Amino acid sequence: MYDRKVFDCDSCRYQFSVLAGTIFQDTKLPLPTWFAATYLMCESRKGVSANQIKRMIGGATNLLYLCHRIRAAMKEVNPQPLDGTLEMDETWVGGREKNPHGAGRIPYSESKKVPVIGIKQRGGELRFFHAEDAKSGTLAKYIRENVSGDADVIMTDDWGADPGAMRKAGVSPAKHKTVNHSAKVYVDGDITTNGIDPPLAFSSADRWIVAQTLCKHLEAYLDEMTFRFNNRNNPYLFRDTMQKLIEAPVLEYKNLIAA
Repeated sequence: MYDRKVFDCDSCRYQFSVLAGTIFQDTKLPLPTWFAATYLMCESRKGVSANQIKRMIGGATNLLYLCHRIRAAMKEVNPQPLDGTLEMDETWVGGREKNPHGAGRIPYSESKKVPVIGIKQRGGELRFFHAEDAKSGTLAKYIRENVSGDADVIMTDDWGADPGAMRKAGVSPAKHKTVNHSAKVYVDGDITTNGIDPPLAFSSADRWIVAQTLCKHLEAYLDEMTFRFNNRNNPYLFRDTMQKLIEAPVLEYKNLIAA
């Protein structure tokens, strides 16, 4: 018994290890592999793939599942609504597409790319969402769920659905400011969406997601990017991420592949 790394309950004689009840309980991987993978995911500002981690630390064959379990733990639970000055924008991710009609942009209705909605508090936190579309009703849903009623202003570009989204979300017209990207105007006084436009947020997200080529797990990659961005100034990021791993529910493999 003394050679095994287990504890023994004096009252019920149940034996358990320090890993019991944590995400590490049934792992076949050594803990240093978990620690190394978590550290690399925390410190790689533009993301790191499971294949890259495998090349760096070697050995393990199921690092993709390991990385997804770490991402699941990174997901923010019940984040506080955003307030102050906010920037909101939409993008479509999925790499380059060839226009079958010739030159110019592919119509959104024909594109295989998927929409991502971003809302960023100026000087503060970021939210990314994998949306079904970028219509006014969908945008309004994310505004209601993530923006405080005390927000000072929401800045957007001239996307046609934005005014309707603000109206449906109950945002006063006085609190909605726009900058006309169609006219190649990107800054109008203090009105801009450059905080969430490239190169700060969306460009990194697009490159990272395209590199992964696993769009069915898009939400997980967005959660990882959001967590890392919102903790960009946290000197204890690795420690805090390990704490979340200990407390997080286990992402079972059958649930991962069923997505």
